[in-house]
Amino acid sequence: MTNKPLFSILLGGYYFFYFALVGVYIIFIPKTLLNLNYSPMEVGIIYAAAPLMRFLLPFVFHYTLHLGTKVYLFSLLLTFIATLLFWISVDNFWLYLSANLLFGGAMGISLPNVETIALSLLSKNHYGKVRLWGSLGFMGIALWIGKTSITPYEMLYYLSTIAFLTLLSGASLVKYDTNYNEQTTSDSSFSLSKYWAFWVSIFLMQVSFGGFYNFFTVYTTSQGISLEMTTWMWSFGVLCEIVMLFFQGPLLQRNLLTILQFATIVTAFRWLLLYLYPDIIAITFLSQSLHAVSFALYHTAAISYVFSLYTQKKLAQQFFLGIAFGLGGSVGAVLAGKLYGEHLFLIEAFIAFFAFLILFIHQKRKESIS
Repeated sequence: MTNKPLFSILLGGYYFFYFALVGVYIIFIPKTLLNLNYSPMEVGIIYAAAPLMRFLLPFVFHYTLHLGTKVYLFSLLLTFIATLLFWISVDNFWLYLSANLLFGGAMGISLPNVETIALSLLSKNHYGKVRLWGSLGFMGIALWIGKTSITPYEMLYYLSTIAFLTLLSGASLVKYDTNYNEQTTSDSSFSLSKYWAFWVSIFLMQVSFGGFYNFFTVYTTSQGISLEMTTWMWSFGVLCEIVMLFFQGPLLQRNLLTILQFATIVTAFRWLLLYLYPDIIAITFLSQSLHAVSFALYHTAAISYVFSLYTQKKLAQQFFLGIAFGLGGSVGAVLAGKLYGEHLFLIEAFIAFFAFLILFIHQKRKESIS
């Protein structure tokens, strides 16, 4: 019998450190690379590497490997090792790109595994209240580093330390995995094409986040907004995300597909605000408040929806991370690096709006299949 209070504490610890690691990686490392004379296009390519690996991994596990406990633990260890490699490779673009490929692959294995454990053992309402610890980790590290004068190499030390803590916290969850015998290889019953419109929509939704995740800090500071104020903007968005995660339980009892449609169109409006009013701090904070819907509500509804669509829970979560944050994140990063400039978020708004329209195609197809 699962000791759920202890499980919730350990799970919250994993989320806290995992998303603190993500926070350092996406908020501060891009600017660190620019300070080390990387070009915006090179930063875009670097930040396409990790998501690309997340996209490829589900196909490897579907056709070749079994997503078991040993692979999960190995991924946690490789995440830590990859951050150590950053120290010795950051001065060389190609070596640093290779280390990011390793980092992205390792990070792409552990989270879907943990999400499957969480969704198997927790209610939707309780899940949100535990998952918010990830948001606290993300916000906490943003505020901590944002107030501290840190050299580029010291930033990498932060990354490695948090990766080690992620390793320890993630390893503590192994005993709660009730799906460790799930078959993930060569099962023809798992089909992406059956719900192709849904997968296209989540891909485009994440493409639209490319400018935000990889260039929001650069974008705001180029408008004369200070780095400290920008970290407060990041943190405010995460605070709104935390509030949504805590109170979203009743919303998730409604139609999950309708929630996804609503969150997607809100995201398009969010990017439009950033395009129209890039130097108005109050409106930028307003756009950040929408992170509660475009990330927190969308993410929980999406993984819950995927969990309900497929019997192969781990593999389905792997494909969700791979297609959305993997392929979508990779294409979004390269596109943002290529298009970075005053029209970046206008283009992101159109991409999110297209993702919204495609969800209606999925809705019609699903109704016809049912």
